[in-house]
Amino acid sequence: MTNIQSLMALGALVLLTLTSLQFNGSLMECTTAELENKVYLTAFSLADDMIEEIKNKAFDEATKTFVVASTSALTPPSGFGLVSKTDPLDDIDDYNNYKKTVSSPHAEDYEVSCLIHYVSAANQNIVSSTPTFYKRASVTVSSPYLRHSVTLAFIFSLK
Repeated sequence: MTNIQSLMALGALVLLTLTSLQFNGSLMECTTAELENKVYLTAFSLADDMIEEIKNKAFDEATKTFVVASTSALTPPSGFGLVSKTDPLDDIDDYNNYKKTVSSPHAEDYEVSCLIHYVSAANQNIVSSTPTFYKRASVTVSSPYLRHSVTLAFIFSLK
């Protein structure tokens, strides 16, 4: 074997090594992206499930049996949340500061948390310190497997 043949063989090995490393890196990126997508899809599903659960509840404690005509009859924002752990979650504002941990087959310890606020009728991005006929539920899902938390919001209206 001559020096030129040896150099060509060595060059071919280097080329094969670089191609192999590139292929392995690409394969690893695809696998990571696939798993990350599954985790994010699960997080979105959990947030949506929580919003669907909240949709089945009464707008307010005062509206469980009859419709109110004035916002003064509604629960003040300071009264949001469960009074005790034995109370049922029977109206929207009971979910304020509600948290639960959910595990799934491919990723465990999703933390689902809710915040409930009255919002302005003119702009639902503005939190109101007084009762209105609009409540915004913000559901956040976090996990050690997520780079960023997932937050979904829904506006509930009594009108």
